Amino acid sequence: MAWITGVGVTPYGRHEGSSTVSLMSEAATAALADAGLERRDIDGLVCGYSTTLPHLMLSTLFAEHFGIVPSYAHGVQVGGASGLAMAMLSHLVVEGGAARNILVVAGENRLTGQSRDMTMQTLAQAGQHRYEVPLGATIPSYYALIASRYMHEIGLRSEDLAELAVQMRRNAVRTPGAHLRDPITRDDVLASKPIAPPLRFMDCCPISDGGAAFVISKDPVNAHSLRIRGCSQAHTHQHLTEAPSLVEFGAGPSSSRAFANAGVGVADIGYAAIYDSFTITLAILLEEIGFSARGASGRDAAAGRYAPDGALPLNTHGGLLSYGHCGVGGALAHVVEMHRQLTRRAGDRQIPSEPALALLHGDGGIMSSHVSMVVERTQ
Repeated sequence: MAWITGVGVTPYGRHEGSSTVSLMSEAATAALADAGLERRDIDGLVCGYSTTLPHLMLSTLFAEHFGIVPSYAHGVQVGGASGLAMAMLSHLVVEGGAARNILVVAGENRLTGQSRDMTMQTLAQAGQHRYEVPLGATIPSYYALIASRYMHEIGLRSEDLAELAVQMRRNAVRTPGAHLRDPITRDDVLASKPIAPPLRFMDCCPISDGGAAFVISKDPVNAHSLRIRGCSQAHTHQHLTEAPSLVEFGAGPSSSRAFANAGVGVADIGYAAIYDSFTITLAILLEEIGFSARGASGRDAAAGRYAPDGALPLNTHGGLLSYGHCGVGGALAHVVEMHRQLTRRAGDRQIPSEPALALLHGDGGIMSSHVSMVVERTQ
């Protein structure tokens, strides 16, 4: 058994003069304070990767910088799924007895630390090096291909995707530290400039500076510790040209196994933290996991299902689409927000329901790597 015992996150956006290690340090310091632990209590460290600091040994580099001497250290790289993969790994390491308190941390100055073109070029390497990358495809264009096929076969509309963007922005308006806080409407989304049709500018997450961290412990060290109930992964492909399907991915198998491991079902979940790099990402994941019927995620959002006071509050901080996306730390912010909501420490944006169970799901690559985790409030 393992527990999420403390969380920390920086504001996301533009932080001139920041660096990977400074953003990681800020988030890690906040997570330790939230857990009520000292640096000497940390005997494990799991880090994500950074495109602005592509060090071969980022975990031990950060350990030295942060002043900890872990008996276990690890770096994880599965794209956007890295955040939850780091959490799952820490859960397994704690259960295996190799460490008692593991600091999970990621951060990156992706907005100010490299040019837009460099960011796009780096991320595009998720494509197949011979048949995809030379054609100039970027991450948005890969997801646009998925969107085109999914919308054609399932009947999802651009208007439906826009509703998801509006919901995320509505949540971010209420969240201090969110990168994008100006209210938007469905018409605003539909009128925003095309990036890779059918995806428009407001269908895409921003590139941000930021960092996030949490502590996974062997024991519930404080009154706001949450238990990790079940985890699972699924990796169906690496390159889009090798994907077995463009309408079914690994979210279904991954979440189903996580539910089975936890001994619960989709109907038991009262809070959802779902990866949302693009509106199509969020739509597919919500529908494949089973929170919405196929093609219905946008209509469900418009009807209030995913609002903070709805049946299933979703990404109440604004998600990647509006709180921001700083690489691996983007998904970690979902964990931070989930923890604050389930422990009723979210302040003015606290949801009125009191869910006992949350599902977190991360997606990496081009819908290729999936990690699901069920978390429980026991107090």
